[in-house]
Order: sequence, then structure tokens, then C-alpha cells
Amino acid sequence: MSTSVATTSAKPVRIVGLIAIIAGILMIVAGAATWMMVRQQLVAENIVVAEDAAAFGGNVVNGPLDAYYEADIINHHALDMSGGKTYAELDREDPLRPTVMNASFLRTSLFSSVIAFGVAAFAAGMGLLFILIGWALRKLVPTGSVVTSATA
Repeated sequence: MSTSVATTSAKPVRIVGLIAIIAGILMIVAGAATWMMVRQQLVAENIVVAEDAAAFGGNVVNGPLDAYYEADIINHHALDMSGGKTYAELDREDPLRPTVMNASFLRTSLFSSVIAFGVAAFAAGMGLLFILIGWALRKLVPTGSVVTSATA
């Protein structure tokens, strides 16, 4: 019976942990910057959620929920105006078609901001996860230790 012991320096594991922590910090910063940029652009548009929206009526659109509920009420108003028909369902000569088209464009823009907020939150959340994984790797392998594994 022979026994072999492999020894490995802990340095690569600690470096990977440090890289994960740095990447996590960068992801959190990027997510926060994106969130703030999208928020600033929405606020600059001075969009106010319609009073008859399901929620947040009268609020300035400055976040994902405001944007979602404003997009929802725009759709409701456009469908009411068009007799329940979407832009694609209206006759090309229908005088309501340009108004319903604008409503569709506004909804798309608002939903794009909702998606951007989601991506920003996802990036920040993944950044936190990277930091935790990096921290765990560095805690598992203390400075100067040698990782060994034995097989029989």
C-alpha cells in the first residue's frame, strides 16, 4: 500500500478570492451607477403617474414601480380610446392610430427603464454574491497555509 500526499500553496485560492471581491465591488458600483443614471433620466422627463393608475397615482416616475404602473395605465387608456384594439389591430387609416402608436412607444420606453432597473439590481446582487464567495475562499485558506490531500 502506498500513500501519496499532494501539497498546494494557498496563494492561488486567496488570489481568486481577492479577484472575486474586487469584481463584486465593481459590480455593485456599476449597478448603483446604472440605477442612478436611469432614475435621473426618468426624473428629468417629469412624467407623473396618472391619478387613475393602480398604484402611485400622482407620483413623479423615478423608479421601477412608478414606471411600471404608468406604462400599465397608458396601455389601459390607449385600449379604452381605441375600443380595445392595439396599434397593430387598428386600420391604417384610423385617426386614432398615431395616438395609440405613441402610447405604445411610451410604454416600451417605460418598460425599458423597468428592465434597466432590474439589470442594475441583478448586477449589484451578483456583486454581493461575488464578495461573499471571495471572502469565504479567503477565510477557508488562511495566509501562509498549505493545502494537502492524501490518497491511499
